[in-house]
Amino acid sequence: MRLVLDTNVVFSALRWRGKPYQLLETLSQHPDARLFSSPALLEELAEVLARPMAAQRLALVGVTANAVLALYRQVVEVVEPAFVPRVVRDADDDQVIAAALAAQADFIVSGDDDLLAIGSYQGIRIVTAAEALRRIEAGNG
Repeated sequence: MRLVLDTNVVFSALRWRGKPYQLLETLSQHPDARLFSSPALLEELAEVLARPMAAQRLALVGVTANAVLALYRQVVEVVEPAFVPRVVRDADDDQVIAAALAAQADFIVSGDDDLLAIGSYQGIRIVTAAEALRRIEAGNG
């Protein structure tokens, strides 16, 4: 199973112990699951982690934004999209789709309503963290 996580899912996984966190934990136990990202998505994550609220939250648990980003880079395979399609109104969302296309992903995992409303793009399913978790646990990715 090949997945691209939207930045909102990664950030949620880092901040709370909800479904995005459970998804990352479950993925770490499934060697057949592969996570992909792109330079644009990693840059977006770095920007989000550098925001004062995020930095304060990370400081409470004794980690820095750079350390979190470095750890995330270790668990994802970075792909370089050849192009960024215009699919939704937010250019950041288009970057998620571009990464998924470059990774030949099976799923995009997002909490973004605009992406979720699409449902799929060129055969790539767009699902919530809860849905991705259900599919992995059921063994029907």
